[in-house]
Amino acid sequence: MSSAEGGDVETPDSEPGTIYDILGIGFGPSNLALAIAIEEHNAGGGERIDAVFLERQPAFGWHRGMLIDDATMQVSFLKDLVTMRDPASGYSFLCYLRERGRLVDFLNQKTLFPLRAEFHDYFAWAAARVRHLARYRAEVVAVEPVTGADGETLWFDVVSRDPRDPSRTTVRRARDICVAVGLEPHVPPGTVLSDRVWHTSELVPRVAELTASGTPVRRALVLGAGQSAAEAVDHLHRTFTDAEVCGVFAKYGYTPADDSPFANRIFDPEAVDVYFAAPPQVKRSLHDYHRSTNYSVVDMDLIEALYATAYREKVHGRERLRMLNVSRIRDVRERDDHLEVTVEYLPTGKRTVLTADLLVHATGYRPQDIGTLLGETAKLCLRDEDDAVRVGRDHRVAMAPGVRAGLYLQGGTEHTHGLTSTLLSTTAVRAGEIRDSVLSRRAGARVTTPAAP
Repeated sequence: MSSAEGGDVETPDSEPGTIYDILGIGFGPSNLALAIAIEEHNAGGGERIDAVFLERQPAFGWHRGMLIDDATMQVSFLKDLVTMRDPASGYSFLCYLRERGRLVDFLNQKTLFPLRAEFHDYFAWAAARVRHLARYRAEVVAVEPVTGADGETLWFDVVSRDPRDPSRTTVRRARDICVAVGLEPHVPPGTVLSDRVWHTSELVPRVAELTASGTPVRRALVLGAGQSAAEAVDHLHRTFTDAEVCGVFAKYGYTPADDSPFANRIFDPEAVDVYFAAPPQVKRSLHDYHRSTNYSVVDMDLIEALYATAYREKVHGRERLRMLNVSRIRDVRERDDHLEVTVEYLPTGKRTVLTADLLVHATGYRPQDIGTLLGETAKLCLRDEDDAVRVGRDHRVAMAPGVRAGLYLQGGTEHTHGLTSTLLSTTAVRAGEIRDSVLSRRAGARVTTPAAP
């Protein structure tokens, strides 16, 4: 299913003197949805928004390491880049299917959940259509506030470099910026990644390398109890047909995701309004009540398939799939040709040293620290009593007095906007809200600007 838009993309630097209305940092699904919302607005003849989006990758890519061939999305295709904002948009998943010649075939499946690889191709298709707004191989290294004659911060200068030539930098000036750099892989403290110790974000390419080289895998361990962990266990078990594959987790068993209709309403756009307006203690309660919709949970179909496999192997007397439940990994030592992994069974404290060829951490992701990315600009962001960034309902960060330039966040706002902060469920709606906020603020306060560098 490879396509022309999946290859490296060369894009020009900005024209000298350009001041963008909004500059996006990161070009994953969130800022891609914003780019589409802006493109559709501009095509409609409204007051033009000049936008650009910077992406350090050479082309669009979204969780490529977990594009297992038969893995499906956990969110409806109707929660694509546009449909929840504008069902008539030409950038919808259904329009993508029509162009690819698979619309009827997809409908005949009677499913709301496409293959993950297919949804990735949809994203790449959409990204190719707004390619003129993106600058690939542009890694942001600094965001510097710029003041006007009156001493107010009117713009941000965003400094980026080409990863192929770190000495080559480009400065772009913008009235507003929108940060959507996604999540970064999280591993336990002290973990050293290597050719034998991975995070699931590397799963597919790492497995492909091993199979291509013919490297034997006799035992693989997967640490974690969420969807990625279960998918990794299943993928390794099916790929390395002579290997023992062990899931290691502190739970007694995998917990099914709560995807029931009423619980799923926590992902509705209206739920964001409820969450945002709620007092802190209610926010915490809602988050705790509904963690099972997203965190450390597994689709029931996959749980049942893994259990059926384990039982079938027990019947036949060759148990390759093992679940080391109520357990934790206490030590990992890398030898010349194997790992020695100490696993503790928590009820008794008994420790067992397992010889393994692979250890895969399915230990999730965490938001990237915007302080590291924004540098001096981060000091202008106001924070609450828990030292979390204060964010308005329009996803704009509250800034120190005298800052008229805007900073929007897509992601990293669970404390203000709820569980959908890093999920696809409200991506389309959020993009429209940010676009409309930019337009509203520009209409309310026009700024005369000198030439940018």
